[in-house]
Amino acid sequence: MYYPFFRGKQFELIVIRDMAAMLSENNMTPIVEPVRENLAGLKKALDAVVERKGKSIVVINPKVGDFQHDSSPIVDFFQKEYSGADGISVGIVLDNEMSAKVALKYLNEYQNLKPILIHNGFMYPKEVAESLGSNLERTVNIFIDNNEGMLYRRHFKDSVRVLIKDGFESMRNADYGLIDRFSELHLTYKDINVDGFGDFLTVGNSYSETGGPAYAVAIHLTFINSEQDDVMFVYHFVSDDKNSPTDPAGKFAQALSKLIKLLDSGSSMLYETEAIREFRELHDRGHFPGLGVVKKLSMMHHIETLAIYQKNHG
Repeated sequence: MYYPFFRGKQFELIVIRDMAAMLSENNMTPIVEPVRENLAGLKKALDAVVERKGKSIVVINPKVGDFQHDSSPIVDFFQKEYSGADGISVGIVLDNEMSAKVALKYLNEYQNLKPILIHNGFMYPKEVAESLGSNLERTVNIFIDNNEGMLYRRHFKDSVRVLIKDGFESMRNADYGLIDRFSELHLTYKDINVDGFGDFLTVGNSYSETGGPAYAVAIHLTFINSEQDDVMFVYHFVSDDKNSPTDPAGKFAQALSKLIKLLDSGSSMLYETEAIREFRELHDRGHFPGLGVVKKLSMMHHIETLAIYQKNHG
């Protein structure tokens, strides 16, 4: 049970829309925290999920982006479009600024929308767990790692529990080395008594409205290292030019050539996903699709890598 956490930017929503079939077939449930006032892209993504009989969670109290101070448009959107849709649930973020009283108010107010609790620094787990009573075993609780430990999660032990861990270290593209460890959670989540796992893909949990000028271009691609107990690692293919924000197309070509060289060596351990095939085609054509597409392909590769691994290893 994989729960990728997306912020609702354009290319992230396109990933969900384009991969709706794969997500559904592999029991993957994308979580979306809407960050853009225009909800057309979110609707297209969720409609694709519904059409493929998949599942998704929409955060109705976003903590970043356009709705962090007024989430009523999200609530109205959900109630109008998806209140009766199978597989589409609301997510309520419980953070360190929320009191127990407000958390219980959210639960009661949105009970008819199949609320899922997303714990991210909340201080009153016992009060919420006790208020759920016999309903606890029918709830899903998602925990953002680095905030809630085992003692916190124990309050919800009779429910479905999911742990999300950020495996991607965000930094300037120019500062990445070739390889970083990403996560072992796909291997160990059952050992720590949770029912599912998730991450923030190859974007990370940090949020910014804009990416800033691209002094360096990087292609981030995850892989399963069969020589190290199937732990997941991430490659960072970084352009050689890093000193100015000009010529992103040339910098992409530099990063892409490094990726293709490693792929052709036969030692990369990268699965030949649809995204990898598209990167090969871009290299053959000498085409720069834009940095948003590069980010999209990176996320798509990550999802397909986990799907392939789960199929091969049960």
